[in-house]
Amino acid sequence: MELEVYWLELAENKLEDIYGYYSTQASKRVAEKLINGIVDTTIGIEKQPEIGQIEISLNHRKQEFRYLVFKNYKIVYWINYDSKRIEIVNVFDTRQNPEKINEL
Repeated sequence: MELEVYWLELAENKLEDIYGYYSTQASKRVAEKLINGIVDTTIGIEKQPEIGQIEISLNHRKQEFRYLVFKNYKIVYWINYDSKRIEIVNVFDTRQNPEKINEL
């Protein structure tokens, strides 16, 4: 059973924030390359949804959250078997306070 990859609003907003920051602090080219890298990291996840490590900071939630890593970013997701999709819930910059990951 192949699943669909679905980006939730919070994750999309984080991508926009990352793009906005790097396009002003570095360049649009750098921002685009970073965003493309984050998105490209999720390619193929629908075929191997359990490839990501379990996010232990979110063990208190009923869903089992997993993550993939691209540079300084954790791409946090969970497998929603009922909807037959992988829901990407957050793109978390690991350089910030780890407690912020709970803002899901």
